[in-house]
Amino acid sequence: MLIGSNIRKSIIFSGGDVSYQEITNLIEIAGKKAGLKKSQIEEIKQPQRIVELNLPIKTDSGEIKIFKGFRVQHNNARGPYKGGIRYHEEVNLEEVEILAALMSLKTAVIDIPFGGGKGGISVNPNKLSKKELKKLTEVFARNLADFIGERKDVPAPDVNTNPTIMKWFKAEYEKTTGQVSPGVITGKAFKDGGIKVRDEATGLGGAAIVEEVTKTILDKKPSQTTVAIQGFGNVGSHLAHHLYHMGFKVVAIADVDGGIMHEDGLDYHATFKEKKRGCKLSETCFCSVHGKSDDCFKVGASEVLETEVDILAPSAIGDQITKSNANKIKAKIIVELANHPVSDEAEEILAKKGTVIIPDILANAGGVLGSYFEWKENVDGEKMEYEQAKQALISKMKKSCREVLALSKSAKVNPRVAAYMLALKRISKASRIK
Repeated sequence: MLIGSNIRKSIIFSGGDVSYQEITNLIEIAGKKAGLKKSQIEEIKQPQRIVELNLPIKTDSGEIKIFKGFRVQHNNARGPYKGGIRYHEEVNLEEVEILAALMSLKTAVIDIPFGGGKGGISVNPNKLSKKELKKLTEVFARNLADFIGERKDVPAPDVNTNPTIMKWFKAEYEKTTGQVSPGVITGKAFKDGGIKVRDEATGLGGAAIVEEVTKTILDKKPSQTTVAIQGFGNVGSHLAHHLYHMGFKVVAIADVDGGIMHEDGLDYHATFKEKKRGCKLSETCFCSVHGKSDDCFKVGASEVLETEVDILAPSAIGDQITKSNANKIKAKIIVELANHPVSDEAEEILAKKGTVIIPDILANAGGVLGSYFEWKENVDGEKMEYEQAKQALISKMKKSCREVLALSKSAKVNPRVAAYMLALKRISKASRIK
């Protein structure tokens, strides 16, 4: 059995459930493997602060409604707490605790000076008017004002939140504190202090990981390497875009409705153009391969996972590769751009086949790296032009990948456990408790 494999499942909004106890169990297993003392592991397992809030607003009808809000600050040994804010009716404390812990690990594994936090409001934003949503965001910011700050805790967008909500949040925080704080929140629109690379950062980071494992594991050139992508939203589309321009043969792309494939490689720009004008991937009117119109095979959302390729990049939702289809997976390497796309049972099956899995804690960390660049520009004035930020992100992601793979080899563990080990070592080293 893989170390920690039996305690990995998807969290809410990603395809399943996991308990905080399961996360702490994995921290304990990886911590022991990393040689940490029991006291060091215990310190990292526990969140440092939990904030629960009652958030009253007056609705458009004049009714007073109270919503439940949360902010969990897991660990700040390496820097300010960092993590998104999500608006969803199923948001609960345990989920936020899990996500905060994972952010502590994610920021550590890519070695940026942040800790981990997460927040959210239990609400269905689609049932609120824009005015009500703004009021809710403002009362959330006011109630959190004492607990967050540019060098204390830096939220960002997450599920059902966006740059507009970040703008409202920042404005209310500044009004409440009387301080100009451009770096109190990231994920802002470019005109409001955001950076251009942020929107594509997760997909770009994933592309950097794909390029690195192609070189270090497959020992191939991009032009010789085939890739299949499940998911064509923000992450999947940016991943496909960058892989295409890096020279990879992206032979299959599918979203929830299905998709297309061609063994000679798809023309990303033609595919994206069709998608943008409203044509579903499963109903593609034409398929452009190497700049010319050509016929493609249709592929289902699940079938794309079983495509015979060098690298598979699940970039949509969790638990897409399970014990029911693990034996059908033909890819040599899986790069987890989605959160927990491979179930624990599937991971055991794939390990026996020799499949290498680059874990989500590393593979999709480009997003928080982009946030770090935005924050640094806001608080330190270190402006990065787009191309400079892009290259810095690629370089950082590749370096982190090499570090995880090197530890995986030396410690004789899979890359997932290696990523946890590396993160835990860094957090423990930075601890102020002596």
